[in-house]
Amino acid sequence: MAGVNSPSAPVVARAPGRVNLIGEHTDYNGGLCLPFAIGLATIAAVRPRGDDQLRVTSREAVPGDPHWQEYVVGVLAELRRIGWEVPGLDIDLVSTLPLGGGLASSAALECAVATAIAGLLGVPLDGAGRRLLAEACRRAETEHVGAPTGGMDQLAAMLGSDGHALLIDFADPDSPVTAPVSFPVAEDGLVLLVTDTRVRHVLADGDGGYAQRRREYARGHPRRRRHVVTENARVRDAVDAIGARAWARLGALMTASHASLRDDYEVSVPQLDQVVDTGLEAGALGARMTGGGFGGCALTLVAADRAGVVREAVDAAYAERGWAPPRHHLVEPGPGAEVLRGIG
Repeated sequence: MAGVNSPSAPVVARAPGRVNLIGEHTDYNGGLCLPFAIGLATIAAVRPRGDDQLRVTSREAVPGDPHWQEYVVGVLAELRRIGWEVPGLDIDLVSTLPLGGGLASSAALECAVATAIAGLLGVPLDGAGRRLLAEACRRAETEHVGAPTGGMDQLAAMLGSDGHALLIDFADPDSPVTAPVSFPVAEDGLVLLVTDTRVRHVLADGDGGYAQRRREYARGHPRRRRHVVTENARVRDAVDAIGARAWARLGALMTASHASLRDDYEVSVPQLDQVVDTGLEAGALGARMTGGGFGGCALTLVAADRAGVVREAVDAAYAERGWAPPRHHLVEPGPGAEVLRGIG
């Protein structure tokens, strides 16, 4: 394994959050999902120390978890486990992602740190290297933090590409199959609007909702199973709809996905349901919660000239109910993790 080229030179890396277009709670159940990397991201600046200590500072880069440092410690432990000679480090973190908002802020944190360390050690970020880092970051989250995630977020962060979603098949969870899917919504005058409900969740919640849903599925809960079976079919249909540029069909599949997550998997909350219902009433083609649920963000597919109408309608609906104002982001498929500034 390559060593550090200079004891004082910093490496800066960026890793994106992700939006899951469709295919929720399927990755850890051997199913299909269709995420894409977005522009909102976490940046890690990594500098080697002269000792074996780890010092981490953060400016809003924590993933909505009081034990956020464990994500970083877990990444270093997993990289060392696979043989990387990781030295003591000073790591500075900053993020534009809504923390704990369902856009994979924890995976972005993990992958930014791992990518910066790869740059520091001179490890190439080819396809195999990216998959290696994705798996190391997944293990950091599951084994060290205790969040029972399935690996979608880390793969999206490491393998994302401009203008493409990423179809992931977890039939073999130890070796998921991935394929880029061209996603030209902007060419047809459409946008993807993310609405952050500002209702927060923590997936490393021990006996909380996320872990409970995993157990229920494993025990054969009929409605949990029905969601996964129907959601896998919706992912397949969504890929076909995207290929045909049948955007109304894609929107209908997104809305059906939300209904299944709300009624069969029971991971939505009233604020998410309100965003979906209001968006559809305001003319969106489709909408759904995105991410693990129990709060977080909703995703709306809408004509570009109607996006402002949807935002205003959602804001008004929130105000009417006395809820804190949501935050909105326009997103599009972007690149995966990258080294921004290296040694030299």
